[in-house]
Amino acid sequence: MFRLRAVTGSRYLRRFLHGGAANRDHVLEQLGVCSGEDQVLEVVGKNKAKLTVNHVSCAVGMLWHFQKEKPQMLRTVEFIKSHPEFLTLRVLAENKIELMDDVMLVDMLYNVLRLNVEPYDSLAQQLVSEAWRRLYRFPMPSLSKFAVCLSDQHLQHSPPMGQITDILDQKLASIDDARILTTLMVSVSSLVSPHLRDKLINKADHLLDTMDPSHYNNPRRMVQFLRNIKYSYRPLLEKCNHILLRNVPHLNAENISIIMGLYQSMQFNNCDFRLAAKQRLMELVDSSADPFSFTKLFVALGPMAGEDTKERLESTALLLAEDLNAQQALAVAETLEEIQCRNLNLIQKIASVVHKNLHVYKPMEMARITQALILLHYQSPELFTKLRNILVSLLLHTIQYDVYPYEVTMLTRVLSMLPSPRLDEGVISRVEAVLPQCNLNDLNTFAMAVAKWVRNDPSYRHSTPSKYVRLLQTLNRCGHERLRKADRLDLVLEELKYMSGEWFEEMLLEETMVTLQRLEDQISWTNVPEMALFLTRTNHLCTPLMDRIASVAMENINKIHYSATYATLLPFAVLNYDPPRVDELFEIGIQRVIPHISSFDPHLLVLLAYALAVADCFPEDLVREIFNVNFLAKLDSQLETLPDALNKRIRLRLMELNRAVCLECPESQVPWFHERYCLQLQKKGDPVQQQIHKMLGEVLGGINCARVALLTTYFYTVDFECVLDRHHQAVAYSEQSQLQISEDGKVRWGSDSVGKDRSEVPPGAQRVAVDFLDSKSFCKNSRHMKGEAMMRKRHLEILGYHVVQIPHFEWNSMELSTQDAWKEYLRKKIFTGLS
Repeated sequence: MFRLRAVTGSRYLRRFLHGGAANRDHVLEQLGVCSGEDQVLEVVGKNKAKLTVNHVSCAVGMLWHFQKEKPQMLRTVEFIKSHPEFLTLRVLAENKIELMDDVMLVDMLYNVLRLNVEPYDSLAQQLVSEAWRRLYRFPMPSLSKFAVCLSDQHLQHSPPMGQITDILDQKLASIDDARILTTLMVSVSSLVSPHLRDKLINKADHLLDTMDPSHYNNPRRMVQFLRNIKYSYRPLLEKCNHILLRNVPHLNAENISIIMGLYQSMQFNNCDFRLAAKQRLMELVDSSADPFSFTKLFVALGPMAGEDTKERLESTALLLAEDLNAQQALAVAETLEEIQCRNLNLIQKIASVVHKNLHVYKPMEMARITQALILLHYQSPELFTKLRNILVSLLLHTIQYDVYPYEVTMLTRVLSMLPSPRLDEGVISRVEAVLPQCNLNDLNTFAMAVAKWVRNDPSYRHSTPSKYVRLLQTLNRCGHERLRKADRLDLVLEELKYMSGEWFEEMLLEETMVTLQRLEDQISWTNVPEMALFLTRTNHLCTPLMDRIASVAMENINKIHYSATYATLLPFAVLNYDPPRVDELFEIGIQRVIPHISSFDPHLLVLLAYALAVADCFPEDLVREIFNVNFLAKLDSQLETLPDALNKRIRLRLMELNRAVCLECPESQVPWFHERYCLQLQKKGDPVQQQIHKMLGEVLGGINCARVALLTTYFYTVDFECVLDRHHQAVAYSEQSQLQISEDGKVRWGSDSVGKDRSEVPPGAQRVAVDFLDSKSFCKNSRHMKGEAMMRKRHLEILGYHVVQIPHFEWNSMELSTQDAWKEYLRKKIFTGLS
């Protein structure tokens, strides 16, 4: 009796166990005392002839209920799916579809899909068809569950999902359950218009204030919706993050891994969440000893862990390796690649598990595992040959394997990473066929793959094979056509978000700028940061677009999220562009930021302050906030959780900011604390410098009149230095100051190597710094000097130098093609303009 009372709490039985003794249902009573799947299936087997639609619905619901209550590793879905009595339930369910009420119908579809019944199974198809017919009369909970079922079957763009989107738009005001709303938001995300998107965000924002904050899946789904629609709406994102942060102590490794994956795809590196997540994951290390929980923990904690913790995780992974299933081995392999693991024994073990499970992987998983093993530098010609053959087969038989165009892109990209003497003509034909369906980013991916194939083709030494020429011509045509037909700026910016490489710069960049100028009327406060980032990343100075960005930003600065101020101001600093009201632009931007300084992630505040420093702006509040012991301690903690490349970039920017403040704002009394860091960063000498050093010696009157690769105070490396007296004659350096090459290959000048003991110059004399500027110091489309080169010149002048800058396009020009021409050029540059 106790067991019956306990189990009847399930809603599957509550719907049916009612009424008096006169109409008792003995089958339902038998189901009610079941404590496991085998007992449910036994009841089904004994009562086949008596089973009504209620019995079938209840039994299927209980089967999934029992599975759901178990840990993932203990579930027995395959046992149930292959059981003969489950087949009985499926046949009966299909025969009784018309007898099901609306709630029962959707529940049945949801449960059979959870029990791994294939979407193409006749039961699933009949349930979907009937649900579609009744769609407009569903209650909202059933509508949201049906939407999930459609998504599970990859029917996000189907007519029924379009109708669900329409119903959601009509009934949005009546929805007061955050779970129902967020489930629908995620399901219909691929069909949402900008207008409906804004309505959904406003409604979600309202429900966040009224819902139980312990229901963390609601804000997680809101973040997932923003990720799906590729819209980083910071107010909602930060409100969701606040609730998720409060729930971190109760999250398991899987939930943390999902949330961090969403954040990473949105480039949202929230410091407080990462630190709290790291602490929680460290607490879970000891209890994550089975393959399922350990894999989730390893994926989430590995990239953030310190060296000791990484070694411990790798040791556990080695012990569990042989027990991992195919998907777990894939997840571990990708994490090993992310943390740049060099544990050869562990890599070998994971590769062995992968090798045994190659038949299990789907096309995208096959591409991901191949890429991970390549980047791990795993050595196995046999495995890579097999992987290559599988990838080629997937590409050649895309219809059979149900491969989507974006999957063709990834399969092709990974295939190009593998060594191959010749490429199958069928692969080239498949790629060519899919190109008209591709967006700009996919076209760029194909271009990079083709470039690798061309270089690896044995006949490339003589000429580019015609098959590649034809493919490149198609790529160029598709890229230009897509840009010319583009009519929505937001979509263009989304496709351009990760574009880079030679093909894009040489073939599409100019056309891209024409398109962006054609659509510049669509630049608004919502897309200004993205547009500004694109111009910064491409180093392309397009003054009409920059002027438009400045105008929109100044008019709408209070609408732009304070954290996006960095991206908005960045191109004006980096590209050294001064529109008519540039001072006002920076002042307005700074005023937008100052009230929110304490809310910034530490790393983003450093990047913002550095960008302002490049533009010769040093807000006192910002300097005081950053060069504070508590802030620097928090920054250190955050950097430990960030990817290695981002960690190094932030540390470099902090050093450069520290140097700029010391040189340009001595009144702030910020100490210089990067000497040891700079010593570790010193670069080896450039052999080309020897030739130029010799020419300078001839121009100045002796090799000892010029010094090469001099380290100044605050660790600027001056390419060449000389001292000219009041008569503009070069002053020779003492023998003690002659060039020395240390054992580690670094250039030093005795005790004068870091500018601490520099000898005084004669009265009236001047130090001259000769700096060679490569292409990185200029905008790509012009000879306009960028902000960092200007800041460097400014700082060297503060240090007492007359700075002579030698642009690469002048030094490498046809006019300077002889030694005499170079020397005459150096003479004019050094001696012209001296006081």
